[in-house]
Amino acid sequence: MAIPTLDPNAPEFTRRYVNLADPRLGAQALEASDDFFAPKERMLNPEPAVFIPGKFDDHGKWMDGWETRRKRSTGYDWCVIKLARPGVIKGIDLDTSHFTGNFPPAASIEGAHVADGAAPNQSTKWTEIVPSTTLQGNSHHYLDVNVEQPVTHLRVNIYPDGGIARLRVYGQPQLDWSAASKNELFDLAAMENGAYLVNTNNQHFGLASTLLMPGRGVNMGDGWETRRRREPGNDWCIVALAQPGIIKKIEVDTAHFKGNYPDRCSLQAAYVTGGTDSSLITQAMFWPVLLGEQKLQMDKQHFFESELAALGPVTHVRFNIIPDGGVSRLRLFGTLA
Repeated sequence: MAIPTLDPNAPEFTRRYVNLADPRLGAQALEASDDFFAPKERMLNPEPAVFIPGKFDDHGKWMDGWETRRKRSTGYDWCVIKLARPGVIKGIDLDTSHFTGNFPPAASIEGAHVADGAAPNQSTKWTEIVPSTTLQGNSHHYLDVNVEQPVTHLRVNIYPDGGIARLRVYGQPQLDWSAASKNELFDLAAMENGAYLVNTNNQHFGLASTLLMPGRGVNMGDGWETRRRREPGNDWCIVALAQPGIIKKIEVDTAHFKGNYPDRCSLQAAYVTGGTDSSLITQAMFWPVLLGEQKLQMDKQHFFESELAALGPVTHVRFNIIPDGGVSRLRLFGTLA
């Protein structure tokens, strides 16, 4: 797996929310008007797009993305994507990396909510969430989305034809918690359940939001890693839980971090009402301790249960790593409040 490089120009939504078009979570490219030169599924690949000089296949130059043939009739090309979870879209990255003379001049995106896991059909009502937008070649196009209604599917329209390297759809999953048992343990820090990263002081080598991804990290690039700290203090991140809950068990996984795992960790937590995410940064310094400082080991899953303080229901946690380093995953198992 290629390690994604951190784009310093990427907007906040790329670091905060989960990519609902990630096939590792269950997203699928269902249907396209055409994908003669490069298959639609390749557009969802979680790894950054690459260019391989001199690589050709039966249809022509091998390109890392979705690419349609040159259109010789009226109309435009499109692709329908099933998102990994129903969600409220916060932002989109339309990435034309390595597409130079073959990118679409413009694109738009529509969304639909299809009930019960069904596929869109002729009667599906599509709503425009990104109006027709001019595209450039070999570029990321970060697009803010301000639509409150959750969607299950997207239709990407390209005018009139061409190639998109990657589609990233950042949003907040919307789950139905009404049938959840009050005694059942849920990972309240899982992005796929609706948790998200509020803020962090540093993510030089790896995004803090990766802590909330499913599964174990596949390599050292698949985790949160801060720079080497040369001053007093420690690194931290703040996570908004998927639902208010009582945390019963914590997992801190340092998979693949060997010469650079944190020496210790601790967690603080609180039940937050009102305020803005940015106002939490100072507040969180004074939150009660949920888990006192614990010694960590390299490349290991650490579980804490009896060590947790009884704070009752909480909505947010501050995860402290002392003094710095890398952690692959954070799991906060709890019951719903």
